Amino acid sequence: MSERRPAPTVGQVVLGRRLQELREAAGMRREEAAHALRVAPATVRRMETAEVSLKIPYVQVLLETYGVSPDETAAFVALAEEANEPGWWQRFHDVLPDWFSMYVSLEGAARMIRSYEPHFVPGLLQTEDYARAVLEAGTIGQDGPETVERHVALRMTRQKLLTGPNPPHLWVVMDETVLLRPVAADSAVMRAQLDRLLEFAESDRATLQVAEFAQGPHPGTYAPFSLFRFAEPELPDMVFTEYLTGALYLDSREEVAAHLEVLDHISTVASSATRTKKLLRERREAC
Repeated sequence: MSERRPAPTVGQVVLGRRLQELREAAGMRREEAAHALRVAPATVRRMETAEVSLKIPYVQVLLETYGVSPDETAAFVALAEEANEPGWWQRFHDVLPDWFSMYVSLEGAARMIRSYEPHFVPGLLQTEDYARAVLEAGTIGQDGPETVERHVALRMTRQKLLTGPNPPHLWVVMDETVLLRPVAADSAVMRAQLDRLLEFAESDRATLQVAEFAQGPHPGTYAPFSLFRFAEPELPDMVFTEYLTGALYLDSREEVAAHLEVLDHISTVASSATRTKKLLRERREAC
């Protein structure tokens, strides 16, 4: 049986979808594909949904069964071997929940990340001290300082994505609450965080907007969420939304469209990027 992974890489998600498309194009049911492998149909389903790593001998048999050419099979196998390589985040397996490993994988493969954040500065834009203060105040803080520091290190490592080659573009809408909520007794923590936000607001790496109180309620006030857009045509837009003990990953066309509509609405009513920079400077001076 295929070996389980803590969380799939984006490559596994893409190739799993492609395996499903090839099976359906060949007019085969999962039961028939499973018969070719001499395994249960659930094994084929788990490969297609990236619940398990892509076992290369299985991939080769399936592609031959689906009538894929030798050249295309060789290219697919090479991609599968690459996709099966562990992501850098797996060295944080001691503190990284399985449900969040997928988020980090999506984050690293995205061409654009659009987020709505009603509570805190998004993790990719947090300073180390701000991140530490937020983590200490949450449920992670109950596990002690060593666990907190591991989470801080993970968050800072994630941020290397923004300075590497071909970084994704961040488009973030934050509620005004994010700028007003103190996370530490030392006001220098928030001042440094606002400096970081201004740095990104002035760059071409991010688009930052603030949903001001005066602009009233909007459809996104229920919970934070992120929408990932990818360069790979095989991978559709995906939405991530987090709750206290887990998260949801949404990729159905209807659900993604609903979240995209909300993001577009919030972006329309929120302060412009220019006004947001003014708000950040004003809040920085008030700290």
